[in-house]
Amino acid sequence: MIQSKYINRRGVFMIIRNCAGGIVFYNDTVLLLRNDKHEWCFPKGVVRTGQKERDVALERVRIEAGVDARILAPCSKTHYEFYSITRQKPIHNNVSWFVMKTDSDKVQYNKEADFIDGRFFALDEAMEAVTYSQDKSLLMIAYQRYKELI
Repeated sequence: MIQSKYINRRGVFMIIRNCAGGIVFYNDTVLLLRNDKHEWCFPKGVVRTGQKERDVALERVRIEAGVDARILAPCSKTHYEFYSITRQKPIHNNVSWFVMKTDSDKVQYNKEADFIDGRFFALDEAMEAVTYSQDKSLLMIAYQRYKELI
């Protein structure tokens, strides 16, 4: 399902989207991308009809960061809402996250996808850089899972 609509508690129509993304590790470093709003985040994208979450997560890592990674395990799910100026509606994203590993720390962030920077950070630096507290928690969960798996 690409998206659906529902009315929230305030009587507002919202678009609901299912998304998938990756928390990518290279040794003890983690991939972060900086978007055009200057927010440090993880690569992710919308899951379209007929697509698998795993495939979308790997594809977004490749497209947004130029990184070839492999999935080690599912990680966690997050949810957030924002207001889309272009759609003039609130959006609710449900994101399924995967712990991933790569064999190279080379990043080629996608400027056409509105990214202005991207690189691998040491864990403590990543915790400082990540913009949202929800992503800080996600990073800690993913790192613990990664250490268990490698």
